[in-house]
Amino acid sequence: MSNTVYTPTSPAKLLLVDDHPMLRRGIAELLSLEDDVTVVGEVSNGQEALDFLESNEVDLVILDHKMPVLTGIETLRAIRERNIDVKALLFTVSDSGEDVQEALKLGVDGYLLKDMEPELIIVDIRKVLRGELVISPNLASILAQTMRKPSIDDIAGNLTARELQVIQMIAEGLSNKMIANKLDIAESTVKVHVKHILNKTGLRTRVEAAVWTVNHLSK
Repeated sequence: MSNTVYTPTSPAKLLLVDDHPMLRRGIAELLSLEDDVTVVGEVSNGQEALDFLESNEVDLVILDHKMPVLTGIETLRAIRERNIDVKALLFTVSDSGEDVQEALKLGVDGYLLKDMEPELIIVDIRKVLRGELVISPNLASILAQTMRKPSIDDIAGNLTARELQVIQMIAEGLSNKMIANKLDIAESTVKVHVKHILNKTGLRTRVEAAVWTVNHLSK
C-alpha cells in the first residue's frame, strides 16, 4: 500500500487505466461531478500508466486488470518495484481468487468489481484515498476459499489484548502511524506488535491479516 494519506485540502489527482475508452470516459464523467477528486490522465495500458506516473503527480491510479501490454497486476508490480508513491485500485471484472491474492500481496489499496453501483465507486475511492483497504463484499467467500488461514481460536488465543487492538485497526485500513496516534504509543512499538501478530498467527502480511480479520474477527 502507498504511505500517502489523503487530506482533502485540494482535489485528489486520479489516473484512469483501461483499454476500453467508453468505460474510461464513463468513470471520468462520473468523477467530474465531485469536488474532491479530479481525473488528471486517461491511458489505455499499463506501460502508458507507468510512463505517466514517472512524470506526473498522481494520488490514485485506477487499474483495469485484463489489458494489453501489461495487465493491471503486472502494472501494480512495476509501480511497487519502482517505489512510485501512489495508491492503486484494481477495478476489474476478474473475480479470480489468484488475482485477488496476488494483488493483495503487492499491496493493492483496493480491489473492486465492475458490476458495482456507480455511487458506491465514489464512496470506495474516497475510502482508499483516506488510507482504507476496500474489497468488493462478494469476494470475501473467494478469499476464504483460496487463503490458508489458521482457525479463529488460534488467532485470538495467541494474541495479547493490545495485539487484538492493533489487528482490528489494521483491518480498518489504518497505517502504523495512525494506529500509534490512536493508541498513544510509538510507531516503532506498533511495528513490533505487527511483527508479533504475523509471527504468532502464521499470516504472511498485514494485508492478509486485515482480510482475515474482516472475514472472521469483525463478525
